[in-house]
Amino acid sequence: MPARNLIRIEGGDSYYHIYNRGVEKRIIFEDEQDYKVFLNYLKEYLSPPPDPLKFIKSFTLQGISFKGVPRLPKNYYEKVELLAYCLMPNHFHLFLYQKDKHDIEKFMRSLLTRYSMYFNKKYDRVGPLFQGPYKAVLITDDIYFLHLSRYIHLNPSEYTKNLVSAYSSYAEYLRIRHTNWIHPEKVLAFFEKTSKELNKVQTYKDFVEKYNTDSANFLNNLTLE
Repeated sequence: MPARNLIRIEGGDSYYHIYNRGVEKRIIFEDEQDYKVFLNYLKEYLSPPPDPLKFIKSFTLQGISFKGVPRLPKNYYEKVELLAYCLMPNHFHLFLYQKDKHDIEKFMRSLLTRYSMYFNKKYDRVGPLFQGPYKAVLITDDIYFLHLSRYIHLNPSEYTKNLVSAYSSYAEYLRIRHTNWIHPEKVLAFFEKTSKELNKVQTYKDFVEKYNTDSANFLNNLTLE
């Protein structure tokens, strides 16, 4: 069974369900730009780091020429993997893997601090953007591992019938879109091994859209209310 909601993440080589929402359930993605900024931060953190030599800049100080590399964004490539995600107007869900102890903790702290600074500057506001520390559920159960991706990809059904167009990883799971910093292969491989047990569900798309049991039932209510 999954552990109860955690604030501290301690286990290496482990999978977590990470989620949070806006303080007082407020909107945290006001427009298309906000969604794209958050996704771009994910891309920067989870893609192979750029070659620092490409960013060398020259400058002159008191007649003396110098060369230096500007500060580059933090990077968690090969430390944290994103298996699935969805961004909703007032909350988000991430399905993450961490290689070593505290990788996700550092990743999430940087991600949410950076996005909060962007959001507060854009909308001229102060104070916390998110409702306290993010929630983290350690996944140790095969059923939770399988149904979490379905639960995440069905979240946007609250406001759209076209799940593929939502801000989620569903298009990657259906192989409509390929994004090298999103890793659906582990969940899809597990689904293929267990699909015969899911009442004749044969494709991942059918599992998400036609399976007759609410996946939230398998998550032990460890979800946003």
